[in-house]
Amino acid sequence: MNAVTPKEKNMLLVTVVIVLYAFAALSFKKQIQNWKVAQRVYATAQKEFLEEKALIAAREEWAARYEQVRELMPIFPRDKDVDTHWLNLMDSAATRNGLSIARRQTNKEVEVGDVYELPIDCKDWEGTLESLVKFLYDLNQEGAMLDVRQLYVRPSSKQGLLKGSFTLYCAYMRGKVEKQTASAKPVPSEKPAVVAEAPAATGNAESAPAPAPEQPASTNGATNSAAGPPPAAEKEKDR
Repeated sequence: MNAVTPKEKNMLLVTVVIVLYAFAALSFKKQIQNWKVAQRVYATAQKEFLEEKALIAAREEWAARYEQVRELMPIFPRDKDVDTHWLNLMDSAATRNGLSIARRQTNKEVEVGDVYELPIDCKDWEGTLESLVKFLYDLNQEGAMLDVRQLYVRPSSKQGLLKGSFTLYCAYMRGKVEKQTASAKPVPSEKPAVVAEAPAATGNAESAPAPAPEQPASTNGATNSAAGPPPAAEKEKDR
């Protein structure tokens, strides 16, 4: 066998070094990519941390706002279906403003903490721009927690009309309907008592002048005494 010449040894060594450098370069490139991904993850986590920290700092303010909104939110019993209620409310607003809703479908109720959401998909509506704006305004003025999301608008085949679709999210709570029961009590129940006392006060006012006839009696007595002496005085005078 022929021995390996020094030149071949040097070529083999150079080849090995080149392979090592190529492997190191590929590994370094992969590490650079991993580092960039880790930087993005760290930046996102840091942003979320700062946002959550700000929310925790404003906890009292958000709690006060939650209590205000909670008073406006309707409450239904836990075993009651609310589909008909929200569908009637939406259909009434649409009919009142001249908006035609051809297809609508209620989805599954979603629980988010203490609040429940019922999505209603309106897959086909048609009307003018004015009717659409008035319809959305009426939904906002209903006093309930209604939120229109994913509103799509496109020209209709009929001149001057628009059509499209939207999803209406209805927010409410479930539990004991204490707030509605309290509001159902007649508030002016105490007013008849005040009205009933008014005749009594009027009667007292009319009976108050009752001692008035005594004044003429005392006046007559004074008049009689001033008109002449008593009978005893007349007898003494005769004597």
